[in-house]
Formats: sequence, C-alpha cells, structure tokens
Amino acid sequence: MKELAGVTRNEQYRALGLSTLAFTTCFAVWTIFSIIGVKIKQDLGLSETQFGILVATPVLTGSISRIFLGVWTEQYGGRLVFTLQMLATAVACWLLSMVESYYVFLLAALGVGLAGGSFIVGIAYTSQWFEKERQGTALGIFGAGNVGAAVTNFVAPFLVVAFGWEQTAQIYAVVLAIVAVGFYLVSKEDPTTAARRERGEKPASALMQLEPLKNLQVWRFATYYFFVFGAFVALASWLPRYYVGAYGLSLETAGMLAAAYSLPASVFRALGGWMSDKWGARSVMYLTFIVSLVCLFILSYPETRYVVSGIEGPIQFSFGVGIWLFAVLTVLLGFVMSLGKAAVYKHIPVYYPQHVGSVGGLVGMIGGLGGFVLPIVFGVMNDLTGVWTSCFMLLFAIVLVSLVWMHIAIRLMERRKYPELAEEKGLSDVPWEPYQPTPAKATPDANRRRGSRGGSQQPAR
Repeated sequence: MKELAGVTRNEQYRALGLSTLAFTTCFAVWTIFSIIGVKIKQDLGLSETQFGILVATPVLTGSISRIFLGVWTEQYGGRLVFTLQMLATAVACWLLSMVESYYVFLLAALGVGLAGGSFIVGIAYTSQWFEKERQGTALGIFGAGNVGAAVTNFVAPFLVVAFGWEQTAQIYAVVLAIVAVGFYLVSKEDPTTAARRERGEKPASALMQLEPLKNLQVWRFATYYFFVFGAFVALASWLPRYYVGAYGLSLETAGMLAAAYSLPASVFRALGGWMSDKWGARSVMYLTFIVSLVCLFILSYPETRYVVSGIEGPIQFSFGVGIWLFAVLTVLLGFVMSLGKAAVYKHIPVYYPQHVGSVGGLVGMIGGLGGFVLPIVFGVMNDLTGVWTSCFMLLFAIVLVSLVWMHIAIRLMERRKYPELAEEKGLSDVPWEPYQPTPAKATPDANRRRGSRGGSQQPAR
C-alpha cells in the first residue's frame, strides 16, 4: 500500500503490540461469565439452560457489534474507536457488580459483551500497518489475544475465592479502563486514516462499506469461522461447567484445565497466520477440519457399558474418555482451531483490502454468534438428553458439514479454472500443467527414449 511509505518497523511493531494487548484485555473481560457465572448460577439456583443463556449473552453483543464497529473503524480510525469501545465496556463491567436479579444480569451482560467487538476494531487497525505479504502473520499475532480467555480461566477463579465475584468484576473494569487510556496515549493513527485526513477526503459511506457482503464467498468464510471461533468461545465458556459437572472437579481445577484448552487455542493463532502465508490458507483449513473431526468423534463418545455373550457366560466391559485423555484432546482441538482462525482471516485483507472492517465484521459476527448460540444449545441438549458429551456430538456434525462444503466449493472453483478437465475421469487431481498428448508422428521408440529422460507427461490414473 502506498500509505505505508515512510512507516518504520518500530511503528508497525508498536501498533501490533498495543492492539494485541488491548484485545487480550478485552477478551478476558468478554469471557468473565465463564467463571463468575458458575457462582451466580449457585446463588440464583439457575437451570443448565438459564446458565447457558447467561454465559452466551455477552457473546451476542460482541458479535452483533462487530458490524458497526468495523464500519466505524474504517470511517474514523481504530485509535479512536478502540479507545471508546474499551471505556464503554469498562463502565458496563463495573455496573455488573451492582446487579442482583437474573434478568438484570442479562442486561448487564449485554453491555459487557461490547468487549467482543474489539476483535474487528483491532483487525481493521492492525491490517493497515502491514504489507500484504506479512498481514497473515501480523493478524495471527494479534488474534493470539484470544489468550485472554485463558487468563480469565486461570486468574478469575482465584480472584473470586479471594474477593468474591462482585469485586472480581470491579477489578476487571479498572484494568480495562487503564488499558484504554494507555492505548490512546501511546498509539498512533493508522497510515490509511492518517493519509485520508491529510488529503481532506471524506470516509466511504456505510452503504459502500457493506457492498462486498453480497458475495457468497464472504458468507462461506463466515461459516468456517462459526466453528473455529464460535465453538472456541462456546467451549471456553462451557468447559469449566463441564469439568465441574461431568468430572466433579473444583472450580479452581476446572478453570485451570479450561485454561489449558484456551491457551493453545489462542497463542498458536500466530503460527496459523505464518503457515497461511507460507503454505496457503486452504491447506491450513483442511488440517483444522480433519483433525477436529477425529478429536470430536472421540470426545462425543459417552461413558458406555457393554455386555457380550461369551463362551463361558456374559463378559462385561466399559468405555469412556478419562479426564486426562479428555484434557489432551481438548488441547489438541484448541490448537487446530487457532490455526483455522488465522487461516480464515488471512483471506480478508487480500480479497477486500478496502473493506476489511465491514467484511471482517460480518465474518466475526457470524463466528461470534456461534459463541452465543452454542452454549445455549449445549445447555438445552444437556437438559433434554442428560448426556454430557452431546455438545461434542453437535460440534462433530458442524465440522463435517463445513469440511464437505469447503471441499465441494474448492473442486467447483478448480473446474471453473480448468474447464477442459470438467469431463476428465482419469485425473485424480488438477495437474500443474494441462496434459499435452504425444504428437501423432512420433514413433514408439522415440516415445520410450523421451520417457527414459523424464520428458513425457502422462496423467495419473
């Protein structure tokens, strides 16, 4: 981008570091209900469904807000929008400590959910500081701010035990306000916004920013993000409750094991960005979906007892996922989900460089809605089936559908690129070069000599 002329590496790294710190803090606030919600559930005697709704409510605001926050960032710059968003969230988080009834808790949770909108603000702000060839890695590092969920799962249980959930919410509010003020004082306006203001240009209208949303490709990216991000948020909020209910662990232990899932699901996003730059986002998405299917298949298997008619009488045995195998599988699942999150967002600044806010906002909104809908569905399925692993059965089905759709879309694109191969039945994949038949006048002996030198090109059968 021509706006990057004169931008130094130090300025790029400062923008990336500040936005990552701000996003990490916001994400920690966004998932606070995964811990304090357990205490609130006990205090108010909530059902599983009510608890699921309470945990998911902040995710709803964080998802829907991404559309208009993304557009505003494109119009007014990430420095201003990021600061105002964090200050508004800090006020809502402080007021949360004064609530007593369930329905007012839901209203307060809507305000706390603004923290989730920070993602698209940071994406739009950070992407403007880096060249296209380095955006995948930069956005992957920024996205590692998802580690805020691990921070909450690790730190918040001890704060709740030491001070109570009300004071925990107040501590979070103060920290977020400090980060907001510090971000505004230390950060600089992104190059694109600064150049536009220097030229005296008006920002594009909201309608123009939303124009790319008519493309089906954008919605396909959003569907992938429904799992890699939405399910991540849902599990980060749900796992503490799962460990307490399914394995009878204490809240402190459950929080630490949930943090073990959230940590790789966050920090390795930077690796996913680098891999997407080097090998392509498509390969990373295939890896994510295939490994996720294997993990979710095992996690979906409930504790089961079998009785087999043996030669000398009935033979009984059982199968179930022990706590340590469960923890290892969730960590592996979180790892590949982090790669997938980076791969999805690798596409956006490349395909839509002038619409990162609006397109990224839609993709983030759909992903965030997954984080809102899934905990509620998890709670409902628990109430209806009485099977703890039902949540993983649902995720398995979502991943399977996503993988099949992605593969079909890719094959259709390949056929459009190579229409002459549409009717070819002998090729298992698209070759690097179209097949060139041997000239009719060539003799068999000449063909054999050319083949021995590696010169003939034969299709794979």
